[in-house]
Amino acid sequence: MKKMLLLFSGGLFMLLGVLFVIIPGPSLLFFIVGLMCFSCYYPKARHSLALCQRALTKSCAYLDKKLAR
Repeated sequence: MKKMLLLFSGGLFMLLGVLFVIIPGPSLLFFIVGLMCFSCYYPKARHSLALCQRALTKSCAYLDKKLAR
């Protein structure tokens, strides 16, 4: 039951992410939450989530450096 609920909510968040790519909205947040739900059971999703986290960390550090000038 728990696995089904996590997979359903992960799919829902991924669909919302796709929807918010088409219309303006917080699509990246929904993709990350969807990957978090899928990462409990799928190693490939866990790897993709780690890649997203590293990319966001780098981009935030870059923006902090640019805004500090």
